[in-house]
Amino acid sequence: MQEAEMDFEKLFMEAVDESLTVLPKSGREMLFFHLERSFSIKRHDIPKKPENFVDALEQIFGAGAHVLEKLIVKNLYSKLGLEYRERKDYTFADYLKRVTIDR
Repeated sequence: MQEAEMDFEKLFMEAVDESLTVLPKSGREMLFFHLERSFSIKRHDIPKKPENFVDALEQIFGAGAHVLEKLIVKNLYSKLGLEYRERKDYTFADYLKRVTIDR
């Protein structure tokens, strides 16, 4: 794995972790447990499988998942020194694609 890819994955996980602090600690622990048990997504796999992660969030939280997705994107953009602009037609994957274009 290239250094730039490793750095991105590290920053992505930091953004996820920071964003999930809106949940109580026990809620975060349950979320990671549920991700692994029900969706076969281990914590360290989240940056490698962001689409699966978001699908799982949407199944777990329903429409509320979009709040978490937005927080994650905002935190990630901030860490990368990018300006976040909300776009109504953008999905989580669209924001991640934009990161690779803007970097």
